[in-house]
Amino acid sequence: MLRYVATRFAIWIPSVLLVMLAVYALVFYGAGDPIKLIFLRAPGDVAYNPQRIEAIRESAGLNKPFIEQFAYYVWNLAQGKFGNSLSSGRSVWALVKAAAPVSFQLALCSVILTALVAIPLGMIAALNQNTRIDYTILGSALFLWAIPAYVAGPLLMVALIVLLPGVRVPYGWGGIFDVRILLPLIVLSFQPIALIVRQTRAAVIEVLSEDFVRTARAKGVPEIMVALRHILRPVLTPVVTQLGLIMITIVNGAIFVELVFGLPGLGRLTVQALINSDYPVILAITLIGSFLVMISNLLVDILYPLLDPRANASRRRS
Repeated sequence: MLRYVATRFAIWIPSVLLVMLAVYALVFYGAGDPIKLIFLRAPGDVAYNPQRIEAIRESAGLNKPFIEQFAYYVWNLAQGKFGNSLSSGRSVWALVKAAAPVSFQLALCSVILTALVAIPLGMIAALNQNTRIDYTILGSALFLWAIPAYVAGPLLMVALIVLLPGVRVPYGWGGIFDVRILLPLIVLSFQPIALIVRQTRAAVIEVLSEDFVRTARAKGVPEIMVALRHILRPVLTPVVTQLGLIMITIVNGAIFVELVFGLPGLGRLTVQALINSDYPVILAITLIGSFLVMISNLLVDILYPLLDPRANASRRRS
């Protein structure tokens, strides 16, 4: 297992470098000039001083060629230096360190909520295939999948205010045990729940045709025991794989959810960095997001043989 994990990390290094190179190229050749933006926001006529603009650009190292800038950034990153924000002057690591716990807690709660809601609903739909219950669950999943987070968030907030006028608007962050987290958590989990419901339903329908399920039912085993003992474990293998992949959906949705509900996480920090063309912050958040998705996939690969011993045997033979 240790050799497998080390091999995966060795493969990830060029992947991360390619992601960083692509993002760095986008910000380098982008239309926004962070130094000019800083001057344009300053009071007075300081925005029209090209000499000072060039001096600050030189001190920040932004006047060097693209390859030289990228190599310098990677070298600093290898030493644990993320640089400083171009707009605020604060350490990028300090900004990320303050915002990351909010996003990580929200993402973890979203994965747990998705698993607790979507897996039982998917099993119920499959066990009642082609009935009104199945159609209702599957139709609701398709409806949730069609609503993006930036639409669902404002609509639910307006609906909450209209239906419950005395309720305070759920805006801001007070921790995962604060009641204000419920609405953004629900919005962030809409599409993941829809995806896992469909995946679970398809997996259960496939398992229902297996001989061991028919044998258990022929022996008179109660239906609830058949579902929990004989169906659930083989179904969890593809579902857990999909749970790792939905981390991409959660990371993307968090940008809009945190902005709508005023959560001080990485998503809101990303929007502010994009508006200010704050390149060091954008690169740091992109790097963290890439690692988050990769770590999720690694955890899925580790859990896969635990749920399906055949995968472990196949990996040993390879």
